[in-house]
Amino acid sequence: MRATFNKVLVPIDGSSYSIKAGEYGIDLAKTYGATVISLYVIDETAVRSLGRLSGQDAQTLRRKLHMEGESCLRSLHQRAQEEGVELTEIVKEGLPHRVIVELAEEEDVDLIVIGKVGQRGPRRILIGSVTERVLEAAKCPVLVVRPE
Repeated sequence: MRATFNKVLVPIDGSSYSIKAGEYGIDLAKTYGATVISLYVIDETAVRSLGRLSGQDAQTLRRKLHMEGESCLRSLHQRAQEEGVELTEIVKEGLPHRVIVELAEEEDVDLIVIGKVGQRGPRRILIGSVTERVLEAAKCPVLVVRPE
């Protein structure tokens, strides 16, 4: 039995790991004739923490993070266009692993392609905490892409 993928979800956070996963997801989508949903999640916990540390109001931080997310998604969109792959860009706010899993279910995604470690720091040495939680909660297959 050969796997078929019609819709691939690629969550990115701007890290080199997630960009590599995004490129891999686009290549995979091109091979299977699938579409890609590229997702950037504004981490609600990070917004609160950054607000306390920086003294900036949450609304200003959200706006900055939204612009950062759009920028990350735009560069991935450009790559998809070059490869002839249809890509939809989405920016959402919430807990990253929950948003990723919920969107995958809402959009009836066949595969999630995610980077091994994101910007969450060295909390997990072998695998990022968001990636680990997505692996545990997702109902569809999850492909973890190593940066090498």
